Order: sequence, then structure tokens, then C-alpha cells
Amino acid sequence: MDIRFSLRQLQLFVAIARSGGVSTAAAQLGMSQSAASTALIELETRYQRPLFERVGKRLRLSEIGHQLLPVAMETLDRAAKADAVLRGRSGPGPLQIGATQTIGTHLAPRLIARYRARHATSPVTLDIANTADIAGKVEDFTLDLGLIEGEHSGAKLLVEDWLADEMVAICAPSHPLAACATCSVEQVLAEKWVVRERGSGTRQALDHAMLPHASRWTIALELEQTQAIVEMVAASPLIGCVSRLALEGPLALGQVRALSVPALDLRRKFTIIRHRDKYQTEGMDAMLALCAEMAAGAG
Repeated sequence: MDIRFSLRQLQLFVAIARSGGVSTAAAQLGMSQSAASTALIELETRYQRPLFERVGKRLRLSEIGHQLLPVAMETLDRAAKADAVLRGRSGPGPLQIGATQTIGTHLAPRLIARYRARHATSPVTLDIANTADIAGKVEDFTLDLGLIEGEHSGAKLLVEDWLADEMVAICAPSHPLAACATCSVEQVLAEKWVVRERGSGTRQALDHAMLPHASRWTIALELEQTQAIVEMVAASPLIGCVSRLALEGPLALGQVRALSVPALDLRRKFTIIRHRDKYQTEGMDAMLALCAEMAAGAG
């Protein structure tokens, strides 16, 4: 078998693909920039295939580079597993997951705690961002799994329904609507709103619910943090809408009041996303099993 690459070259290729530059990848791998550049040139020369296209100061994957990336990552994952076996280590290897804000704040810590309880020596990292950002990082293989609030589809992704969620409209205790047992759409449309930014799952679900009323809906402020919305609602005449998961404390402390708006469908689903070409590691299997347990109400 005439194999013309080394695992180190595959590590470098993956690092460059993720970072977009040789110098950053070299620093990550503890190499000099010149050594990294030489290794990449050697790999491309041996196969007479350009793996990257040079666009300004950044490197973008070529067509063959896109084909190689999932294969290279699988090879490295399997090599890491083989190394662990030879060293006598058990358990999954490193796992990188991403979650949107509500999930990352209120559900992911429980998942990670349970994962660590079962796999104490296996490192796991959590990246919290909005739906669009997490999906992008799963698509470019930066993350192994994504737990998201918004709908996201694409040829590169496998999407699996996970948990049901409900969003709740809220106002300050001193707000005139706080005394209403139920609110009509007309009442909430007469108010100014503070909402999440575009690209977030919360905003996506709220936009969908408000679609029939969009021309009469007044957004006064957009914020990138769910907690910031709760604090803004508590301190101002604005009304907002966030997941019920984020409201247990604020409602119990009387910081905000929940508004019942029966005419608005504020239900949504949390989903799990992964790249369809990503080799499913032992760590991914273990985390998916924990997600299934949570969905079933176990543990």
C-alpha cells in the first residue's frame, strides 16, 4: 500500500481548513510557519492536487479539499482511538458540542455533568452562540454536535427533533398588561417589543408567530442575550418573549410577569444537528444517548 501522507500532514490540513490560514494552524500544532507551509506543499505535490485556493491572505478549501476534510477527520478520530487503546485508556475522545443560548444556559450544563459523570477522563467543550452560528460551525466540522432552538436545514446537515419548548411573552410587574388574565393580539401589538437578534432561534420562532401581524408589530430594541431581554423588560415598558426555561427564576422572584396570549402559537422544538459526512465518534454516541434520555425524561 503506497500511502503518501502522514497523520501530521492530515492534522495540519484539518487545522488550516478550520482556521483559514497556515500561521494560525501552525501555532495550534506547535509548528513554525515555514515548517507548516513546507508540509502542506509536500502533501499537495505528492498527489498533484491543490487542497486550498488562495483568496487574499486566507486559504479556502478546493473541491478536492472539501472531499478530503471529512475523510481526514475520520482518519484522525480513528487514529486517536487506536492510540488510546495502545496506551490502555478507555472512554471517548474529545467532544466539541455547540448550543444556542437557552439550551446552553439551562440544559447543556446538565448534559455535560452527566457525560462527565460517566466519562470522567473524556474532555468535552461547549460553544454557546445563536442558531446560525452553531449551524455554521457544525457545517464546517468545528463542532461535532449542535443543540439548537431554531429551524435549520441544509444538504450538509442531519436534523433530529429533540425536545418541545414553549416561549412566553413577558412584561414588567408595573406594566398595564400585567393585570390581564389573558391578552389579545391587539393588546400586545399596541406595545413596543424587545427581541433577540436575527439568526437566533428565539427570534425565528417569534417572527413566525408574528408573521400574520408583522405590519403592526413594533420592535424597539434587539439584544443578543436572553437574560438582557428579561432585565430590559423588568426595567422598562417594553414587552418581550423568551423560553419558559429562562423564566423560572425571574417569575418566582416577581421580576417579570408572564402574559397569556392564546392567539399566538409560541410553541417550538429544540433539535440536534450533525454533519451528514462526519464520522460518528464514541463521544458523539455517548452524548446522543444522554440527549435521548433527557427527551424520555430519564435521569
